[in-house]
Amino acid sequence: MNVRRHRMTGIPGIALAATAALGLGTLTACSSDTAAAGNTDKFDVVASFYPMAFLAEQIGGDHVKVTSLTEPGQEPHDLEISAKQTAQLQESDAALYLKGLQPSVDEAITQSGIKTKIDAASLTSLEEHGTEVGEHAGEHAEEHADEHADEHGHSHSHEGEGGKDPHVWLDPVKYAEVAEGVGKAFEKADPDHAADYKKNTEALVKRLGELNTKFETGLKDTDTKVFITTHAAFGYLAERYGLTEEAISGLDPESEPSAARVKDLATMAKADGVSTVFYETLVSDKTAKTLAKDARLKTDVLDPLEGITDKSRGDDYFQVMEANLKALQQALGAK
Repeated sequence: MNVRRHRMTGIPGIALAATAALGLGTLTACSSDTAAAGNTDKFDVVASFYPMAFLAEQIGGDHVKVTSLTEPGQEPHDLEISAKQTAQLQESDAALYLKGLQPSVDEAITQSGIKTKIDAASLTSLEEHGTEVGEHAGEHAEEHADEHADEHGHSHSHEGEGGKDPHVWLDPVKYAEVAEGVGKAFEKADPDHAADYKKNTEALVKRLGELNTKFETGLKDTDTKVFITTHAAFGYLAERYGLTEEAISGLDPESEPSAARVKDLATMAKADGVSTVFYETLVSDKTAKTLAKDARLKTDVLDPLEGITDKSRGDDYFQVMEANLKALQQALGAK
């Protein structure tokens, strides 16, 4: 993986020269969706993946041109930055990313000469999460001791700094904290439009507050508090709303669980009245369906919102989060 990345490092200089030469002609093409992200008369923001791009668009409004490094439908953790994207970064006014989620993005942004680098991970607090997260995780660990959890439950390919869980955007409260930090960074970097950035940030934070209330109310009274997912993306959400997330394969969506882990989860599902195994849209549902069949459970989608595609249950962050809430209410037996 690293070999490929380092082999590219000689290319950006050439690509930059080409982009710089082209740049003069693109100064007026303010909102064209061309590959050149920079050199428009707007505030050019390169975002690492969908949750960051959504923040930039909501806060920036008409003043920004946002380019996402991750294509819709692409698994963000697998992203390798191209020479073209490296050049794009150099031409932009700001980069918005979540350090620890996409190593190739972290490296490219660190090496770029961008003036405004906004790391969402530094705008809220990150925690370490294993395969089991939330309110009752401690009790569960004792009841369902699984010696294979460390071996198969903790993959480091997709944890944040120092093994921290990067999925903060799935907790509306933490996402709002990030939004506030991004708003302040935009105000500082583009003071001419500071008043609008401030107003847009306040409106977004208010909507996230309302979403938080919907989750709080909707998940307050349920038959069970435990849910099973294929990958441990929902730890912050579980902790926020008093639930326990049991993940089949830890923080890495691609890792295969052990047979013992699958058996353990089937036993646990029965003991805790779990009805559903959740899988996600961008990763194979094979493991979820195998476990569901073995344990006679249903399957449904819980979307970690790493990208919006045709398969998504909604067109943006808020619509998909509300679909997630409905899926959780149904699976947990909300009153």
